[in-house]
Amino acid sequence: MSDIWLLMRSGGGEASWNMAVDEALLSEVDRIGVPIVRCYSWSEPAASFGYFQRHADIVEATDLRPLVRRCTGGGLVPHDNDWTYSVVFPPGHEWFGVRAEVSYRRIHEWIAGAMIQMGLPAELAAASEALGSGRCFAGYERFDVLQSGRKIAGAAQRRNRRGLLIQGSIQLPEAIDRERWAECFLRFGQKTFAIEWREMESDAAMVSVAER
Repeated sequence: MSDIWLLMRSGGGEASWNMAVDEALLSEVDRIGVPIVRCYSWSEPAASFGYFQRHADIVEATDLRPLVRRCTGGGLVPHDNDWTYSVVFPPGHEWFGVRAEVSYRRIHEWIAGAMIQMGLPAELAAASEALGSGRCFAGYERFDVLQSGRKIAGAAQRRNRRGLLIQGSIQLPEAIDRERWAECFLRFGQKTFAIEWREMESDAAMVSVAER
């Protein structure tokens, strides 16, 4: 039995808008009622940092500008050549009810499985290696996606009464066609989680929340 998920292809956006849309999706997913996967990119080099990090520390840690705070946790993420996505679940969906460690592992098993299908080496980290610097890709945590011992995919989460948001960044090799990767990612999710993809149409209420 298939599970209906919406697919939102946002294209490139400014840093503040990219984060505003993700936060708006978390705010509105309970009303929308089904999971949403959003694939997007950045119209300019930027860096995002975790909800609990100090802005002053981030200013010193990277030359990338603009800087934008995420509504999820985690560390500093450079968005100069990565592939970014978000997944949002309404309350009542099975993913919403599992522990954070389980949803973190699931999303990275999805990514690693899609990479392997494309012929790319990928594995999940069995344990953490100290991050120290507050940079998301300076080390790795358990269940991050590794390639030859180096972290290439990380994610952060936020859960509240309205839903669960997972934001992720993947450092794909430059030679990989991004559209081909996106289609492989979606096909693997469809097969693994019995997803029936439906394109998300414009949602005026969600856009209004993001603009605000």
